[in-house]
Amino acid sequence: MTLMDSRPLRYFVAVAEELNFARAAERLGISAPPLSRAIRRLEADLGVTLFERTTHRVSLTTAGEVLLGEARIALDALEAAGVRARRAAAPDGGLVLAAKADGDAGLLKPILERYAADPAAVPVTVRLCGWQESHLLLRRGEADVALVHDPFDHTGLDRETLVVEERMAVLAARDPLAARDRLSTADLGLRPGEVHRFRDGVRGEGRDLAQMLTLVALGDMVGLLPASVADRYPRPDVVYRRVTDAPPAVLSIAWPQQSRSRAVAALVRAAVAVAESAPTRPAHAAPQAAAAAAAAHR
Repeated sequence: MTLMDSRPLRYFVAVAEELNFARAAERLGISAPPLSRAIRRLEADLGVTLFERTTHRVSLTTAGEVLLGEARIALDALEAAGVRARRAAAPDGGLVLAAKADGDAGLLKPILERYAADPAAVPVTVRLCGWQESHLLLRRGEADVALVHDPFDHTGLDRETLVVEERMAVLAARDPLAARDRLSTADLGLRPGEVHRFRDGVRGEGRDLAQMLTLVALGDMVGLLPASVADRYPRPDVVYRRVTDAPPAVLSIAWPQQSRSRAVAALVRAAVAVAESAPTRPAHAAPQAAAAAAAAHR
């Protein structure tokens, strides 16, 4: 049923991404004529023109650009619904909480402990992941709740801020900049929106904190980390310095907007309660919206 219902949108997305009917047909494993007919039928059903076609090029119309964004969301949601349905039918059940390893501001364990005491609690599996991956697991239906760091695409997700904290520069102890108490992002060579960079000529990837700190200690990388990480992971070969113009690190808990799970609501409530009592939490970031959102599931 999913394949039949979603086929016109899948065909459309393939053409929109390739902007070439022959390449899109090859990608889909069909021939070009039925693909072209399917797109014509979709345009007729919607009453709009999705593509401008000439003998030399294919381009999206304004309507096509809008549909592309919506179609991707719809297809992702459809795929995630199937994954969640299969997970719900599994005999062990329970929730999956996605979180970046060492990116929980020290809240993960107390959140799970508080949640376990709730009457609506079910078993929780923690899915540890890399940078900017937790919200993707949530979108794909592989997780029910996620601890996420800004920025992330929260379309179709509800979220509540748990922690807002300053970011600290992390650099090798032997770096000349380590002699200064305060730095700017320009001192670190970071462009707007960047939270790390490799030194000139260095190529690599730090998927987790241990890898990142090793690269920093070698002098191959500089970056920004939440203050809670600096407090919890001191090392003799790296230093942490305050940054005058770095945007704050924002940690939120997120869940699908359509979720009506009492277990998810209970986990959100536990996270909110723990965050409110955490000593690292600024007073101005009190999460009141989450309490109301979670109450809607009760």
